[in-house]
Amino acid sequence: MKMTRTKKQTHNGDERAALILELFRQLPDNKFSLRHLASASGGASKEGRRETMQIVEQLLATGVIESCPRDKYRLSPAQRPRLEGTVEMLNTGSMFVHVEGMEQQVYIHSRNSLNALDGDRVQLVLTRKARGSNAPEGEITAIVERSRKRYVGTAEVNEHNVFVRIDSRKMPVDVYLHKRDCPNVKNGDKVVVRIAEWAPGSKSPVGELVDILGKAGENDTEMHAILAEYDLPYRFEPEVEAAAEAIDGRITCKDYAERRDFRQTVTFTVDPADAKDFDDALSVRKVRDGVWEVGVHIADVTHYVRPGSVVDTEAEARGTSVYLVDRTVPMLPERLCNELCSLRPHEESLCFSAVFTLNENLEILDEWFGRTVIYSDRRFAYEEAQQVIETGRGDYAEEILTLNRLAQAMRRERFRNGAISFDRAEAKFRLDEKGRPVGVYFKEQKEANQMIEEFMLLANRRVAEFCGKVRGRKSGRTMVYRVHDEPNVDKLQSFRQFILRFGHVFKASEGRPVAKEMNKLFQKVKGRPEENVVTTLAVRSMAKAYYTTDNIGHYGLAFPYYTHFTSPIRRYPDMMGHRLLARYLEGGKTTDKATFEALCEHASEREVIAAEAERASIKYKMVEFMQARLGEEFAGHISGITEWGIFVEIDENHIEGLVAMRDMHDDFYDFDPAEYTVTGRSTGRRFTLGDAVRIRVKRADLQKRQLDFDMVLPDAPRTDTPQRGRRSPQVKRRR
Repeated sequence: MKMTRTKKQTHNGDERAALILELFRQLPDNKFSLRHLASASGGASKEGRRETMQIVEQLLATGVIESCPRDKYRLSPAQRPRLEGTVEMLNTGSMFVHVEGMEQQVYIHSRNSLNALDGDRVQLVLTRKARGSNAPEGEITAIVERSRKRYVGTAEVNEHNVFVRIDSRKMPVDVYLHKRDCPNVKNGDKVVVRIAEWAPGSKSPVGELVDILGKAGENDTEMHAILAEYDLPYRFEPEVEAAAEAIDGRITCKDYAERRDFRQTVTFTVDPADAKDFDDALSVRKVRDGVWEVGVHIADVTHYVRPGSVVDTEAEARGTSVYLVDRTVPMLPERLCNELCSLRPHEESLCFSAVFTLNENLEILDEWFGRTVIYSDRRFAYEEAQQVIETGRGDYAEEILTLNRLAQAMRRERFRNGAISFDRAEAKFRLDEKGRPVGVYFKEQKEANQMIEEFMLLANRRVAEFCGKVRGRKSGRTMVYRVHDEPNVDKLQSFRQFILRFGHVFKASEGRPVAKEMNKLFQKVKGRPEENVVTTLAVRSMAKAYYTTDNIGHYGLAFPYYTHFTSPIRRYPDMMGHRLLARYLEGGKTTDKATFEALCEHASEREVIAAEAERASIKYKMVEFMQARLGEEFAGHISGITEWGIFVEIDENHIEGLVAMRDMHDDFYDFDPAEYTVTGRSTGRRFTLGDAVRIRVKRADLQKRQLDFDMVLPDAPRTDTPQRGRRSPQVKRRR
């Protein structure tokens, strides 16, 4: 002990300063008192504290450390290691930053945000652990790159200024526009803006006008606003339209000579009644008793759209067509999707086809892939084909009944092999001439839909196998796969615990038995009050399908090989698959995998964005539909529970809204996230997922696409232990 004390006392000023600086850098989250620093650097004597104070004053003066409350000091943010990440904004003005390589996101309070915005690339330092969690908290030190993200909002114009109230909750402030730069913007216009700058100390960022969409509240304006919000195009640039118009649509003698001719084989399309683009057709021909030749004919988009062309580049960027409630935003210009590549009735069309010879036992006796020319004899709506199936009468009844018989057998076999049946009634809106919703109906999958689905699945599966299986080669060929991983074990466990409350036991934990148990469960809950919430949570427990060149199979379909080949008009991965298949049919070698993997990642991202935009349009129409029903009461079931509210789905139309906890004035409520419940302290009233409830429509906010309900509560007996000092209802999270 004496030796140690003597050694500490012999530290000179430089040694002491080095020790103190090292202490700050090794423990950047800690706050140190003068006494602690003096002791740690060689002694807490009067002389030691005096020297330590001089060192601390020098470090403060040079900005190495900063002072804290209660006469403590810590390392300055400027001295901490710099990280880079991307901002995800919260509606409070605070944010999280995603830093590559870090498992947890970094929380940034609004006061430490340096006016960063959603999508910005920022530099930051870690400062401490966020209160109440193990998550790190940080401070943004620089904006590396401003996001070019577009925001949609409503203009408020006065004599001198234009402010834009942004629809997105990820922009917590209004955006200022210079009036001289937007003279055509009128009060109440829906506009698209980008952030140009946000000066320190300024309350609002300065924006630049991108587009004027029209009057807020008008249907076309609001649908374009949704597309703009998700950075999706709502028109083609003139050069893309011109390039599409310039494509020669004539079928030449060379085309006929190079293609297999199916013009004399019975061929027809089956699509929704309101479809305009018909990208697949079926042909059927009896080879002999019990043996059939079935052709799956897909529009030959890549015959017209060459790699690297203006149209191809645009299709690649879009990735997919986008389906809003009242319109389709196509991946390809109308000249292609509705004319050249649409397999219209009583016209010859160029196709890329998968042709199968199979018997009644579903054995594939022969298969052929290649380019064809077809003649569509008839265009069926699904309802028309379904009537033929149900009555046995109508145009091409023998062909339709044959195809349906084979399809139903394929469907049964697929489920025996472990496919999962996610069949849910889909809510659709009836719209008036102005696009306003006037009714809700449910679209059911009937046998006509299943007939088309099964043959498309067959073509997708066999094309993937042809391109991807090794078959004597040293390695597989590059191919675009549609893959679906096995369910996450933790999510499955949570799902298993949840359905126990309804008396359902889910025995399987991994592998194929999970699919079998899922199908049994779906049959069990069909028509029961908990059906919708159980199937919704089952879907959430599953992995998401995506595109990749690394095949892991498709769990949900129970296929070891699967691709998307059958919709090249509306999905770019199908065009990629067509090009790869054509290459391999011609004897070409495998191609650059990295290039196609990058395209797959982009296509998967665009698919997610398109789905989010579709959901946003559905939500908008739901809120619009319920605007005329304010104050009305409906029966529903609880579809979700959070600490801030209870989500309820109305039984008759599947429209969902929120009962906010702040609006439940009857009691204090405790939230239990493990049990998905909230429970009243005084009344003991308990709400859980799947409960039947009654709600009253309270508010329908179109701008925010939010629907608020009030819970219609029966009188409940109070418990023996009333809460004292209760001032206002609230919810508390059970820890």
